[in-house]
Amino acid sequence: MTGIPTRQMEREHFLDVLRGFALLGIFIANLAHLSMYKFIGKLLPNGIYSSFDGSMEFLHTMLIEGKFYTIFSLLFGWGLALQMQRLSDQDLNPLVLIKRRIWAMLLLGLIHLFLVWPGDIVAFYAMMAFVLLLFRNSSGKKLLWWGACLVLSPIILYFAKMQWQWLNAPAFLLRETGIWVDVHLNHLSENDPGPNPANTKTWIEIWSLNLGGAPFRYAYLLFVSRIPKVLGVFLIGFYLGRNGRYKKILSDKPLLLKLAMAGYILGLPANYMLAHFSSYGEYFQLKMNGWYQTISYAFGVVPLGIAYASTLALAFQSTALRKFLMLLQPVGKMAFSNYMMQSLVAIFTFYGVGLGKGGTLGPTAWTLYALAVFLFQILFSYTWLRFFHFGPVEWLWRSMTYRKWQPFRKTGTVVEA
Repeated sequence: MTGIPTRQMEREHFLDVLRGFALLGIFIANLAHLSMYKFIGKLLPNGIYSSFDGSMEFLHTMLIEGKFYTIFSLLFGWGLALQMQRLSDQDLNPLVLIKRRIWAMLLLGLIHLFLVWPGDIVAFYAMMAFVLLLFRNSSGKKLLWWGACLVLSPIILYFAKMQWQWLNAPAFLLRETGIWVDVHLNHLSENDPGPNPANTKTWIEIWSLNLGGAPFRYAYLLFVSRIPKVLGVFLIGFYLGRNGRYKKILSDKPLLLKLAMAGYILGLPANYMLAHFSSYGEYFQLKMNGWYQTISYAFGVVPLGIAYASTLALAFQSTALRKFLMLLQPVGKMAFSNYMMQSLVAIFTFYGVGLGKGGTLGPTAWTLYALAVFLFQILFSYTWLRFFHFGPVEWLWRSMTYRKWQPFRKTGTVVEA
């Protein structure tokens, strides 16, 4: 027995299920770059492509891109609020331990960023978490107000960047840093489209490419206003997690149904327009089409992400559906480990250091590939958690937070950690 009330345990399981669901969507979205489909920009003779690829790419933009990191961001703020409350209930100093936890997360994220894949989001989330802590004593009304304003702020920011180019200086400086690294370390010309990871033969080469890729990554995050987007959703999640608000929401079927319907009614048309405008490009050229993309994104991505989460919460209340959805629970409980595993598996598949299949899968094929890898992760996570309390990265993260090795392997009677 765990000593945890059944309803509370179900809510915690739902958070893991939602986290696992978000992880699948994030992997599909990341594969556009991890598979090097976006990077190579042409069809290869030995590739696996489909006549449906164009439609699939449109659907990815409409239904996947941005929606699942929105759910992950919501869960991050939500989880941080819960952790602070639990630490406070245990008469521990929540701020000290949470800051230590975030520093550990930042370190692990930087390792992933520089040694594995520069598309890492963990280090960025850790940086934003420090900003989130500044709002820890804010009222619920203030959290929601700031959250909404930050989510919508890219509309104004993009228009301002169109008028005043100097606002893009930080992003351009990071981009130039990435170019300098590629020219001097990776021996590319300034006009080269970039290093090709498919040609790498050693991890040393990958690390060299990542040194240049990291500044490009953060230039991108700045340019697309990812800071206010993520921080805004963090604040909304923090609002939900504080003072047990989420308990009422998760048990209120009519409210969940309203949230889902409102999210779909607003989110689907807006994301259709986002996919439509995105097909014309021009976002990085600071043209009106890019502004239309920004407006569509601001009004579509977060509502659709909330609609997905609300739909899953409704489904989880059905006994039959809950049994099926619980397949995602082990994956979500090991989300940090599985996120890093996805990067490593994709690098082995697509980079020259592994199978070298970069650019050979179209959107339809890489979606099926993602589902296959995720199915393996379900089986792996279930098996792993039969013998261990945490995923390997979660265990290391927890040990770094508490500054002592945490119980890892399950022995005898298992007490839920």
